[in-house]
Amino acid sequence: MRHFLTLKDYTKEEILEIIDLGLTIKKELKSGERKPYLSNKTLAMIFEKSSTRTRVSFEAGMFQLGGHGLFLSNRDIHLGRGEPVKDTARVISSMCDMVMIRTFAHSMLEEFAEYSQVPVINGLTDSYHPVQLLADYMTMVENNKSDNIVAAYIGDGNNMTHSWMMLAAKLGFELRIATPHAYEVDADVRAEAEAIAKESGAKLIFTNSPHEAVAGATVVTTDTWASMGQEDEKEERITAFGGFIVDEALMAEADSNAIFLHCLPAYRGQEVSEGVLEGTQSVVFEEAENRLHAQKGLMVWLDQQR
Repeated sequence: MRHFLTLKDYTKEEILEIIDLGLTIKKELKSGERKPYLSNKTLAMIFEKSSTRTRVSFEAGMFQLGGHGLFLSNRDIHLGRGEPVKDTARVISSMCDMVMIRTFAHSMLEEFAEYSQVPVINGLTDSYHPVQLLADYMTMVENNKSDNIVAAYIGDGNNMTHSWMMLAAKLGFELRIATPHAYEVDADVRAEAEAIAKESGAKLIFTNSPHEAVAGATVVTTDTWASMGQEDEKEERITAFGGFIVDEALMAEADSNAIFLHCLPAYRGQEVSEGVLEGTQSVVFEEAENRLHAQKGLMVWLDQQR
């Protein structure tokens, strides 16, 4: 049995297997064929953080695979009212076939997985967002941007940045990360990613200059400057991130055929301009749809490992 907590636990071959499986299932769906890969199976979806894309993609995905997604907010279960994580994990995993958790502390996810009898999927923590990177890479494959990758991440050194670092380190491509001073990536995550990169041949570059990061890049991506739980820092962050907007001028410094990615929700006029988000290089809505297909590939793959 395998869990999916972070990409660092997976080999390059396994990541590509999941993507290929997701692409196969997507092709089947688009041709009108829905195979019941997870017939009569139940996914428990625990949300301590709310979400649009995560809930819809997992719930719709389970339905399309012949199973059922069960939505559980922290207001609905005892986990939000003092029950130990290990007790909740043992109970829910005895009744369901798979669990997806979207929460704050990564340590909570790890503890749940330790006591779970079934695969646990990270739907997002403050440290990592690996399912989003599966969708991002699937989108890159479909747009012929999965060879000779030079990716530029502009913005906060957050869970998305950490996940991009792990994907680049595992797959062996070049990733340039531009963050403002004092908003750099976590030092421990950086050390882990750099150790993996030494083995794979990946190139991880850290800078405080968006222009240095974007120059000639084939993929440009960003994220909101203030994530959920950082609302009190919003004004301070808007000031600190001045100059880090991905606008038409910055995109012009990338490769002329570069694509733009964003995990959404996007705040136009802050981390990205309206022109870039709605422009011809933007594939953000294909990327959003691919959350559905990549996660279906992941769930079927995890089920096959049991």
